Amino acid sequence: MRWRVGLVDSGADGAALAAHARFAADGTHGPAGPDPTGHGTRVARLIAGDRPQVELVLAQVFGSARPTSAAAVAAAVDWCLAERANLLHLSLGLAADRAVLARAIARAVAAGCLVVAATPARGAPVYPAAYAGVIRATGDARCGPEEISRLATATFGGCVRPDPARQAGGRGASVGAAAVSRALIAWIAPGGGYAAAVRALAARARYDGPERRQGALPHERGEP
Repeated sequence: MRWRVGLVDSGADGAALAAHARFAADGTHGPAGPDPTGHGTRVARLIAGDRPQVELVLAQVFGSARPTSAAAVAAAVDWCLAERANLLHLSLGLAADRAVLARAIARAVAAGCLVVAATPARGAPVYPAAYAGVIRATGDARCGPEEISRLATATFGGCVRPDPARQAGGRGASVGAAAVSRALIAWIAPGGGYAAAVRALAARARYDGPERRQGALPHERGEP
């Protein structure tokens, strides 16, 4: 069984990241438009750019730099499930809890799909990271490439300074979250379930507990 990653983001440009199907920003099935922000392309490269054994299913919910909606993210989650994704990655966070998104994530969790979602290292909870059964992920300045930290139960940090020779650049919770999904794919076989995934990530974490420092790094300010 191979990893089939449903990436809910702004799409992805480049032949190396081509997926068999995409979800257009207007909710129709078919070819998505170009990545308008570059964010999805960076995240896709971080997770699977040098791993041809990982299949990406690209769910484009950002048609521009404007924010997306809970309804659009929920529809993308359901579409990824229909496309048999066994891992959902969301390097995004919505400030408000919405029932339509909560129900979609609950369906994914009930189906045995692992869900990794970005959360800020400081500040109020964001969604879907705050929902039960979701692996929460953020940036951790202590982590080098291929390292993660365990910050709390089911909350992990990843490298925010990826190697520019191999991975896309970036910073913050969204990049750290991509590093956590990358580690999960490398260390865990598909189909093991949420509890097994959390235990395996915790067992391999380079650091345990939150970063001990005063102030917040620039990448920790604001939502992912």
